[in-house]
Amino acid sequence: MTTQELPFPGLAGVPTSDAPQNRKEYTSDQEVRWCPGCGDYAVLAAVQGFLPELGLRRENVVFVSGIGCSSRFPYYLDTYGIHSIHGRAPAIATGIATAREDLSVWVVTGDGDALSIGGNHLIHAMRRNVNLKILLFNNRIYGLTKGQYSPTSEPGKITKSTPMGSIDQPFNPVSLALGAEASFVARTIDSDRKHLTSVLSAAAAHRGTALVEIYQNCPIFNDGAFDAVKDNDTKADAIIPLVHGEPIRFGAEGQYGVVREKETGSIFAVEVADANEADLLVHDAHNPDPSTAFALSRLTDAGVLHRAPIGIFRDVERPTYDDQAREQITTASEGTDDRQHALARLIAGSDTWTV
Repeated sequence: MTTQELPFPGLAGVPTSDAPQNRKEYTSDQEVRWCPGCGDYAVLAAVQGFLPELGLRRENVVFVSGIGCSSRFPYYLDTYGIHSIHGRAPAIATGIATAREDLSVWVVTGDGDALSIGGNHLIHAMRRNVNLKILLFNNRIYGLTKGQYSPTSEPGKITKSTPMGSIDQPFNPVSLALGAEASFVARTIDSDRKHLTSVLSAAAAHRGTALVEIYQNCPIFNDGAFDAVKDNDTKADAIIPLVHGEPIRFGAEGQYGVVREKETGSIFAVEVADANEADLLVHDAHNPDPSTAFALSRLTDAGVLHRAPIGIFRDVERPTYDDQAREQITTASEGTDDRQHALARLIAGSDTWTV
């Protein structure tokens, strides 16, 4: 048994498998039960195909989910898994990651589970930078409970719970994650297997909280919500690809680009022919200042989706909560400095006696 080294520093300390693995070994014996055509199938297939590349022992991989269609995920993977409480998966995963450095911890959640009842747990996991990976399936609807509007549904959305149209301003999950100081933030699409797998690989390599928003189609209650970024006739103009170190251009002929207005600092899309090509914004996912990444996230249409940046918005290094917590415990339990004695005095308090 060995432990992980590069190229997956996010999995340092996790035991590796001595034998090659394949997708079959990560596929459980449970019948997969989602609606026909659900985007969850594509994500599951990508994850089952990706996990063997990590080279981990399956008993050292844990998937934690909350409540929702996506939260059935742990049943379909032959790893350890917890189908937990509505919205509380990040909190449970925080405890697991802090207590067990030898585990690779993943959270599977949906836009309702993560951003409504679970919003507080989500933002604090990202703020703390716990070493776990969060896959946020965003279908912009409540699917499991049969089609109510969710925190990411567009204004005016007509559903069973908003028969006259939603009057809520929706969350942009990427903007929210960047505002919470998440150290890794990305967005991908369920049907783009190659891109999805590459983003999962980058998330696994990252040490800290990695938030991956996955645009996921619900064919029953919100079919076609992401047609603009999926349809072959429109996706070239709708997807703004983010590639670290490259100018941000998009369109079938690369005719559009992203520039920063010098006077206001605002970021917006232009036709390259009408701008100086040298002024095109070069994407820097490793910039410690999240301001530009946040501005890029705001290029996502807030209403009916017509255009969205896709890729890794941010990937920076900073200390993780669980690493620091374990260090403090080690110092307190084995150290000889004043902190150890201070902890002993705190535990004993003033109301203990030796008899």
